[in-house]
Amino acid sequence: MRAHELVLERIERDLADGALAIGDRLPGERALAEELSVSRSSVREAIRVLEAMGVVRTAVGSGPDAGATVVADPSSSIGSALRLHTATRHLPIADLVDTRILLESWALREAAHRRPRPDLTAVEAILDAMDEVALSPEEFLRLDAAFHVAMSELAGNVVVGAMMAALRDSIHGYVLAGVPLLDDWPVVATTLCAEHRAILNAVRRGHGARAGKLVDAHIHGYVDLIRR
Repeated sequence: MRAHELVLERIERDLADGALAIGDRLPGERALAEELSVSRSSVREAIRVLEAMGVVRTAVGSGPDAGATVVADPSSSIGSALRLHTATRHLPIADLVDTRILLESWALREAAHRRPRPDLTAVEAILDAMDEVALSPEEFLRLDAAFHVAMSELAGNVVVGAMMAALRDSIHGYVLAGVPLLDDWPVVATTLCAEHRAILNAVRRGHGARAGKLVDAHIHGYVDLIRR
């Protein structure tokens, strides 16, 4: 085991045992280095790994907020890994599409049946913003990604929400790359907006199965357009 892995193992154990919790600061570099008999550079390497994984956030200085603080941002590390593997073409687009449909259709079925009903105000605001005709395809599709992530979060499942947030950039990448392949972007954008409204209405009315089928058809429909 390399020196910085000893530090990671120690922090993982403290988190699992409850000795460290969200909002707590990690022990200082010197204290960790002396306790584990490693160099301070090894401690810094471990903290950089934890920060990249979204487990801690660091701040420089000498005040009360300085040092490394435990946070919770699982989508950060998952998203980075997915983007890198997508760039290497290790993750086929077809597999991303299938995973997206699996997560979203399940999440919408759950959201439709939740009691009390989830608050749809934020999602409706995204759809209202998407109705602006002056939006560029890039702006429109950023909002599109935000809509799908927000809808998935309505299920109340933290893991599914984190996974969808992590998939956001990979999804946005293939969706945006397909725009030049479309014959009439304004018509496609109008269709997508109408389909979003239908999905939202199905969730609002408690029609989970219909919401799942609509999002399946919605995602497959766009992919079929850019494949043609």
